[in-house]
Amino acid sequence: MSEQKYSSPLLSRHGAVAAAGPDAGVAWHYGDPTAEQRALVRGAAVVDQSHLGVVSVTGPERLEWLHSITSAQLEGLEPRSSRELLVLSPQGHIEHAAGVVDDGKTTWLITSRPKAVELNAWLNRMKFMKQVDIADVTDQWAAIGEPISHEGKDSEPVTWLDRWPEVLEGGTRYAADSSEHPGTQRPWRLVLVPREDLAAQVARREAGGWKLAGTWATEALRIEAWRPRIENEVDHKSIAHELDWLRTAVHLHKGCYRGQETIARVHNLGRPPRRLVMIYLDGSGHLLPERGANIYVGEKVVGQVTSVARHHELGPIALGVIKRSTPTDAEFVVDCDGGAISGGQEVVVAGEGVSADRPGARGETSRAARGAVNLSNAMGGYL
Repeated sequence: MSEQKYSSPLLSRHGAVAAAGPDAGVAWHYGDPTAEQRALVRGAAVVDQSHLGVVSVTGPERLEWLHSITSAQLEGLEPRSSRELLVLSPQGHIEHAAGVVDDGKTTWLITSRPKAVELNAWLNRMKFMKQVDIADVTDQWAAIGEPISHEGKDSEPVTWLDRWPEVLEGGTRYAADSSEHPGTQRPWRLVLVPREDLAAQVARREAGGWKLAGTWATEALRIEAWRPRIENEVDHKSIAHELDWLRTAVHLHKGCYRGQETIARVHNLGRPPRRLVMIYLDGSGHLLPERGANIYVGEKVVGQVTSVARHHELGPIALGVIKRSTPTDAEFVVDCDGGAISGGQEVVVAGEGVSADRPGARGETSRAARGAVNLSNAMGGYL
């Protein structure tokens, strides 16, 4: 089932319109996307997220082992405490991202459905002699999204809380402080339920007065919150600094893991090659670009659109990844079927590419220059 085309039973609901792209398999909306967004903002909506993938890791060494091979601090993780991890290439590029929660016996990893298949395979290759068992359990477990800002209780099903945009211990930020970050207005968690109980669990929340919402609503609020998503903002060149993902998914002071050298060097030297931006799109022509559309400053391509949605208050908005050197006051033009449209830039990752706690300069300037050359070489000459 994990590798086959998925279709949620909730798509049979009256008015349901199927989502496409990374959200294929669940509803884009159920007939009133504006009302659905507003209900989600009020904290009174439930969202079918059953298209996501789930990987379970059991065994006495599970947390120590996951800690050693990923970017997150997982040793000693308390039950019901949510984290987020990245799996990096040797050059530091993002290969996997997953929400992490442990229930005291099992560590649950939540990611996209295709990525769950790949992550399960990679983890099984990496287990060696460790006392761990890994399984893709997407067939057995489905996720439900809720606008709630606290961890799951012992009496509740396994629940992953999105800690974004909190800067977790050992992390750092390249964008606004949490107190000024728009993501603080987006409570979000995923509740795991037996797949056969999905419809009943959603109906129970509806009986309590919640509205069933689709992914149009979740994506609009995610974009507003500057929240990166592996299916959208990540490509084969992405590093965590470009997306401000060191807030929640990277611990800078833990032991060695694959890709750590790039994490440390870019943090110390600053200036990641690209940066995440939010774009306020001109809505007068009622056009929306597609993911992957080119972003121009003048006639020069400076990046691509990674996510796009119509927000119930802000209108058409998007996230994009652009060259870090692009001026922070530059106006954009975005490719769109039906004619290019203009867009105003809101800076997410700072244009200078320096984290809030970047270590002070020390030693000779030439030493820093040599470090930059070494970093570029380590990343295959991409910098």
